[in-house]
Amino acid sequence: MAPPLLNLDDIHLTFGGTPLLDGAALSAQAGDRIALVGRNGSGKSTLLKIAAGLIEPQDGEVFRQPSATVRYLPQAPDMEGFDTVLAYVEAGLGPADDPHRASYLLDNLGLTGGELPDTLSGGEARRAALARALAPRPDILLLDEPTNHLDLSTIEWLEDELMRGSSALVTISHDRRFLERVTRATVWLDRGRTRRLDKGFAHFETWRDQVLEEEEREQHKLGRQIVREEHWLRYGVTARRKRNMRRLGELNAMRQRHRTHRHAEGLAKIAAGDAADSGKLVIEAKGISKTYGDQPVVRDFSIRIQRGDRLGLVGPNGAGKTTLLRMLIGDLAPDEGRVRLGANLEIATLDQKRASLDPDETLQHYLTDGRGDSVVVNGEERHVVSYMKDFLFKPEQARTPVRELSGGERARLVLARILARPANLLVLDEPTNDLDMETLDLLQELVAGFNGTVILVSHDRDFLDRTVTSTLAPDGEGRWVEYAGGYSDMLAQRGTARLGARAEKPKVDSKGRAQPDSNAAAKGQTRSPSRKLSYKQKFALETLPGRIEEATATIARLETRLADPDFYSRDAAGFAKITGELDTKRAELAAMEEEWLELEILREELQES
Repeated sequence: MAPPLLNLDDIHLTFGGTPLLDGAALSAQAGDRIALVGRNGSGKSTLLKIAAGLIEPQDGEVFRQPSATVRYLPQAPDMEGFDTVLAYVEAGLGPADDPHRASYLLDNLGLTGGELPDTLSGGEARRAALARALAPRPDILLLDEPTNHLDLSTIEWLEDELMRGSSALVTISHDRRFLERVTRATVWLDRGRTRRLDKGFAHFETWRDQVLEEEEREQHKLGRQIVREEHWLRYGVTARRKRNMRRLGELNAMRQRHRTHRHAEGLAKIAAGDAADSGKLVIEAKGISKTYGDQPVVRDFSIRIQRGDRLGLVGPNGAGKTTLLRMLIGDLAPDEGRVRLGANLEIATLDQKRASLDPDETLQHYLTDGRGDSVVVNGEERHVVSYMKDFLFKPEQARTPVRELSGGERARLVLARILARPANLLVLDEPTNDLDMETLDLLQELVAGFNGTVILVSHDRDFLDRTVTSTLAPDGEGRWVEYAGGYSDMLAQRGTARLGARAEKPKVDSKGRAQPDSNAAAKGQTRSPSRKLSYKQKFALETLPGRIEEATATIARLETRLADPDFYSRDAAGFAKITGELDTKRAELAAMEEEWLELEILREELQES
């Protein structure tokens, strides 16, 4: 076997009292695609920095093949000293690398290359850093949250780019769909140690739960063994001194192992503050439009949002998602049309820029609005430290300034504040940014089970599929279309595998003023292609009725066999087998019926359009 390109072994690093890395390991061969996963604050970014050579461990071995090129994507790139973004990206190329690749990557990531580094937003700076990391096609690619601040079409482009490439990949991401597509192995960093699963992320969560369950059983067994040995120490000591000393030593070792065991970190307790029900009609928009310069962002859009709806907004960066969201909740007036808000609305808003965070403010001051040490949640007064624990903050962090928090901790802090306020309308703009997967699961449960109404903007496809009841997507030239279901349902109804191209950045002159597009008229005359059923959908529509009829006949036959009163007593194993087969067939029938109904509705809609 060829030596690894990268090998970290028995890595130790401690900040403060508790070890951050306590024997961690990471190894990457040529062609490996590894997901590095773990809770926020578990040390994933630190381990990746050690792999990149940016941090030295206190103990352990670090090996990188001397001839291998390594590129690292940081969460906060440093672009100081570069005149333009293109110059920054080209600086990452080697003498033998293709110089045109820098422009190709920047274009696909929504940048021209002519931008000044000090004028970039945080998201633009990270996209420039991603282009720099990808440009030389390195032997080892270390990516820390590569999908943050990317829109859906760009995330899908990045997935394809990584899958086509030959670089060994180690990536940290909280985007499940991204990890499922691009990884073939998973390294789990938990309580300072790493475990490796030589399967893609799709298999990780089941395996992780099994590992934790086995660990709990082992700890329970150890506890019972200690009890038995202590009983022997009290009542069973014999005159055989050597044997007694050995058992006493083993008991002390077991006590030490039990006492120093680091239990898995608990889950956050996320719940929204209760408010009185809003009116049945929450928001009604009629014919609203918004234009910036000559660019229509929203054109003649109408919608009725009822109590209990969960609406997701998707689309490329620059398509106008946040603009449309702000118009719907009354924060921005439309150029045309009107928006009517329903009665008794209590709105809680999470903005994607976390604008409410003051870096010098302490956690306690932020959560209580500076009013002492208590916070009111669901009408009950709670000590702020107790409420912080629900969101996995330690008591000693109460007086910690916000600037010292990680990205994930800042996301949890903002959630803690808005969820303490009574609300019957949650407005969430990119709520999944920087949250670990366990907290994402809880947020999904909160949104899916929320008694009021939810409007959210997200680029997380898995989160959308699990939470929303309908999806709004742009259809070009300021038009927006509502689709039933989540992101995958929206794609199926559009009859396309991609949401659409990124909104083009306007051309600007040397003073940053927008320039007219000479091709705008031609673009305006181009009609979007007519939607139609794909071959696969047509085939399904033709064959599903026969398969449904066949499955119905099979179920009837199985039910007849189970109706025999003597079957169980005569053949218990056969009875159990038939029962399991019947459950499977019923589930298959329900899935086929649902698929046929969705396709039939889609066919009728396409005939009417």
